[in-house]
Amino acid sequence: MIVILGAIFGTALGAFVAYRRKGKLADILQYAFVYCLVFTLLGLFATLIVHRMSV
Repeated sequence: MIVILGAIFGTALGAFVAYRRKGKLADILQYAFVYCLVFTLLGLFATLIVHRMSV
């Protein structure tokens, strides 16, 4: 669940950052994709840490 929320939040944040920097469509899509990857990986690690601590 944390991974999915991270992906959604990262995509929205990346698109917002690129839009505020007055990027074209390709810039917005690239920022959204990269932020999505980063936040998804952070969510994955957070999920692993939470799972390990509960065992």
